[in-house]
Amino acid sequence: MTEVKVTNQALERASREGMDEFLQVFVDAIYEAVGGELTAEAMTQLNASQISLLAYHILRDEVMDGGFVQLIHNGYGPFFFRNPFAKAMREMGLRDLYRLMNRAHKLYGASREQLERDCSEEEFMALFEQFPQFDELDDEFVENEEEWTAQLAHYVDEHIENFANIV
Repeated sequence: MTEVKVTNQALERASREGMDEFLQVFVDAIYEAVGGELTAEAMTQLNASQISLLAYHILRDEVMDGGFVQLIHNGYGPFFFRNPFAKAMREMGLRDLYRLMNRAHKLYGASREQLERDCSEEEFMALFEQFPQFDELDDEFVENEEEWTAQLAHYVDEHIENFANIV
C-alpha cells in the first residue's frame, strides 16, 4: 500500500471551509500518492476506502456536470457498475446513494453499448434525448448531492485512518 499523507494544518483549514474542501484534501493527497491519476496500477496501491472516496469524487463531478449519460459515455460505466462501489457507499452509510446506483446499474445494463460507443459531439448530445430514463436519476443525485457529500465527509472524519496518515 502506498502511504497517503495529509497535514494537520491542511485538514484544520479545510474543516473550517466546509465538507467539500475537507474531502478534497483527502482526494488530492490520494491522487498525489499514486501519481495524479486513478489507473488500474494505482488502484493496487490503495485500499478500498481510498478507492471508494476517489470513485465518489469522480461520480459527483461527472453526474453534476452531465449526468449518468456523460458518466457512462466517458468510460466510467464498468468502474461503477462492475465493481462494488454501490456496496461501499452503503457500508459508509449512504444507503440512498446505494439504491440510486442499483437503479442506474439496471439502466446501464440495458443501454451500455449505445452509451459507450464513440461518437461525435452532436451524437453525444443526442444521447441525452435518447435516454431520458436517466433524467430522474440525475435529478435525484443533484437533489441529494450535498447531503451525501456531508455523510461521506462525516464517515471519513470518523475513519480517517482508512484514508490517510495525518502528519
